[in-house]
Amino acid sequence: MSDMPYIVKILEEIINIPSPSGYTKRVMERIRREVDMLGFPCTFNRKGGLMVSVAGKTERVLGLSAHVDTLGAMVRSVRPDGTLAFVPIGGFAMQSVEGSYCKVHTRAGQEFTGTIETITPSIHTFPDIRKLERTEENMRVRLDERVRTKEDTEELGIGPGDFISFDPKFVYTETGFIKSRHLDDKASVAVILGFLKYLHDTGKQPEQTLRILFSNYEEVGHGGSFLPPETEEFLAIDMGALGGDLSGDEYHVSVCAKDTSGPYDFDMTNRLIDLAKEYGIDYAVDIFPYYKSDASAALSGGNDVRCALIGQGVAASHGQERTHVDGLWQTWLLLAAYTGVLEKELSRRYFKIQESEAGEK
Repeated sequence: MSDMPYIVKILEEIINIPSPSGYTKRVMERIRREVDMLGFPCTFNRKGGLMVSVAGKTERVLGLSAHVDTLGAMVRSVRPDGTLAFVPIGGFAMQSVEGSYCKVHTRAGQEFTGTIETITPSIHTFPDIRKLERTEENMRVRLDERVRTKEDTEELGIGPGDFISFDPKFVYTETGFIKSRHLDDKASVAVILGFLKYLHDTGKQPEQTLRILFSNYEEVGHGGSFLPPETEEFLAIDMGALGGDLSGDEYHVSVCAKDTSGPYDFDMTNRLIDLAKEYGIDYAVDIFPYYKSDASAALSGGNDVRCALIGQGVAASHGQERTHVDGLWQTWLLLAAYTGVLEKELSRRYFKIQESEAGEK
């Protein structure tokens, strides 16, 4: 697909804009500018989510979503030695962020770099380092500043309630893998932007009118909790969970039949599966046992809407994640098929392009 370089490029850009839940204005503004450039009307809701409108052949409304907010943390207190105690934003295991570089974003707009570590970080000094439980009280942020006391840190303007973002360490390999934090769910944001670019470039019109929500509170459970009342169907595009007895992988689009919130709509899910079969899209159907989405929030919020969930497979979710351009492509294809704009030969054309690019290397 000729738009894959665009998708990877915009993905790298937005991944490198810090955006833990509650601190998403910068990335939202960047996405707004991109949508404006593509010529689609958009507006912010009161929570700061971005709603994009795409006119369809009918006035029936299909809602789509991907979330820009990520995992992160918030300063709980300044410790006596000038390091920071913190609390998580979103659900991640503490060992997954141990050793990570981070930034502290103060309420006054300053930024400071640091490292997340345990309170006993050196094996040469602390004999219990391997046994120490990785819990909130045993973790801290070591600032890259000359601070030795609580007062030193407070004089920098750092205090409780400041946001902490994690260094994503984005890498795009020659073999098509994308390794980074926050592929959940900025990979899907990039897929939707690539889809909008396709509509812009080709002039194609979806069957249904689209209301696309770039949500900003999914990681804390209420990103898609309110939808325009005219929305009849809502398709959340998020990451596909991998591992254990699940059948998906990084090269397929996952169709989620059920997650922690319960089963998704029977007819929508069947239609996604049928379209994948019809167009030769690589897909897997799975149940995600420890997972919720914007569609979960929409249903919990009382919206009278049918919901389904898809997304590219993402390995090591809520850790140092990885996916592949093939998974992004299969997700794009299924989105295009569901909205009625997919050309029958598009997938074959994509692989010809990939083979050509590989030959050039």
